[in-house]
Amino acid sequence: MGGLNSAAAAKITEICARYKDERTPLMMILSDIQNEYGYIPLEVQELVSKETGISVAEIYGVVTFYSFFSLTPKGKYIVGCCLGTACYVKGAQNVIDKFSEILKIQPGETTEDGLFTLDALRCIGACGIAPAVSISGKVYPKMSVDQVPKVIEELKKEYQEKEGA
Repeated sequence: MGGLNSAAAAKITEICARYKDERTPLMMILSDIQNEYGYIPLEVQELVSKETGISVAEIYGVVTFYSFFSLTPKGKYIVGCCLGTACYVKGAQNVIDKFSEILKIQPGETTEDGLFTLDALRCIGACGIAPAVSISGKVYPKMSVDQVPKVIEELKKEYQEKEGA
């Protein structure tokens, strides 16, 4: 968040206050913050600690344990390549490697333009359509290495049309 501004601090304080009567509010607070801002940097964790009395170490432990929380901003398009057993045996490693090659990032990283984040996922429950790729909630079935460039170009085009660029 590049230095927590007063509006963001007020919003986070308000999120914490929503759950003040809960016995174990941390997951709900962090989930709301993740949904609001897309990530939970250390400065936010410190504010949550101050508001809740939960140690920064415990908050950090939760943020880094659960894969749906992030310490860094995510891209506009989150490309999740399933590497579960069914997907893996049908070539998912080659698919994620192709995304990595074209986007010039490794799993867990975001492109410099902030457009794509590449994630390696465990089973996403789409074994019958392996290898499966999930991009911002949309599942792409039976993904092949040959399809990767086309998917990336379509997403770039979609983004440009939305942004009017």
